Order: sequence, then C-alpha cells, then structure tokens
Amino acid sequence: MTTEPEAPFPGFRRRLRFHRGGRHGSDMPRFNRLPVRSLAPNILTTLALCSGLTAIRFAIDEKFVLAVAAIFVAAVLDGLDGRLARMLKGTSRFGAELDSLADFLSFGVAPIVVLYLWSLETLSGLGWIAVLSYAVCCALRLARFNVAVEDPDRPAWTSQFFIGVPSPAAAALVLLPLVGSFALGYEQFRSPWVVTPLVITVAVLMVSRLPTFSLKRIGIHRDLVLPTLVFAGMGAALLLSYPWEVIGVVTCVYAASLPFGLLAWRRAWAAFELRTREPADTDDDL
Repeated sequence: MTTEPEAPFPGFRRRLRFHRGGRHGSDMPRFNRLPVRSLAPNILTTLALCSGLTAIRFAIDEKFVLAVAAIFVAAVLDGLDGRLARMLKGTSRFGAELDSLADFLSFGVAPIVVLYLWSLETLSGLGWIAVLSYAVCCALRLARFNVAVEDPDRPAWTSQFFIGVPSPAAAALVLLPLVGSFALGYEQFRSPWVVTPLVITVAVLMVSRLPTFSLKRIGIHRDLVLPTLVFAGMGAALLLSYPWEVIGVVTCVYAASLPFGLLAWRRAWAAFELRTREPADTDDDL
C-alpha cells in the first residue's frame, strides 16, 4: 500500500480549497468595494481637511491673509462634498465620519489657532482658555449633530434648520475681526479684548439650542433661475474685486439673520403641532 507523501506545508491544500470556493468557500468573508460615486465626495472632504491644515501652516508663518483664505476654501469644499454625495447618491457612513473629522479640524481648530497666533497669544492663559472653549464647543456641536441626524423620529421639517450655529458659519463669525482688518485696515480689530468676547460668544452659540437656517434644502423657482444666475455672476465679480469686503458683509448678514431663524422655527413648530392635533380633535368629535 502506497501512502501520499505529506505536504511540505500542513493545511496548504485546505486553505487552497477555501480560497477556490471549495469546502466552506461560500462562508469566506468578502470585502465590499467602495463605489466610485462615493469616492468623489470623499476626495473633496479630504481636500477640505488639507486646506484646514494648510491654514495652520500659513498662520505659523504669519501669512494670515493666506491662512484665512485657506479656511474659506475649506468651507467651500465642505459645502460641495455633501451636495455632490446626495446628487450622486454616494452617501456613506464612512463619508459622514470623515466629514465630521474634517469639519472639526478646518472649522474647530484652524480658525482658533489662526486667531491665537494673530491676537489671543498676548493674553497668555486667558487667550488659551478662549481657544480651548471654542474647540471643545465645536467638538460637542458636531457630536450632537451626528446623533440628531440618526434620530428616526425627527420630523421632516426640522431639516430646514440647524440647532446651534454650524461649524463653518461659526468659523466665519469668529474670523470676522481678521476679515475686517483686511478690508478696512483697522488695527483695533486685533485687540484681544475685542477678539476674546467674540470667540466666547460664538462658542456658546455653537452648543446653544438656537435654531438657525439651513441652506441645504432651499430650492429656486423656475421663474427665478435667470435672475439668480445674474445675481451669482455679479456676486462672483464683486468677490474677485473686493473679496474681504464681500465676505465681511455676507458674514454680518448671516449674524443678523440669527434671530429670524428662531422666529421661523417657532412658526414651523406651531404649524406642526396644529397638524398633529387636528386628527385627535376630529376623533373626539365623532
């Protein structure tokens, strides 16, 4: 009787059958490939992350104009990646987590580091407390947002609002002294006694329960498409000619709109309660 020689590598044949789909081959774990349509939004998110990091480098080199410009570039990329993901139907859990991390770095760390090197450093410990307050509030705001998005019982109309000031808008608000100094040339904006109260106020607004407008769900009527395009072209021309003046005006307009967001929320909430009460009242009458 002849015996088959022992294989030089025990278990090799069994593993080979496993990978070829032999015994237990159907149980082999398979790694799903990432669709191409979900890759493009993640690329934009990664570019936003790189832009935020580059802003910190520019601030260390005291190139504050380039630092602020890099943060606003990150804000533009952050606005595009989500819209691109929804348009391509390439939203994913991975992309959502990456977006939150990029937002924290680009709008929670980079702006306050730029402000610290530009102004708050002269206050030593007090300036650093303002830095920590802003960064921590931004992290808490993003964590709360991620939890709220996953709530299945949230009414659909609430998607028209944010709870608290979103991190990109907070970055624009907190950088307003820098933008004002670029536009007007006033050195008074650099005073830490001007910057510190603004930083603390914006930090509180991020974690507050104040409803603010969300531009993600705003649509444009067909009759307003051409005027909107003309307005967008004029706005682009103004932005290229007077960048800091335009950014400063837009930021101030957003700050002025915060109380109106609260009024719109209360109006929408009252309408929602009225719709939910009507069926109950009808049943009572029957």
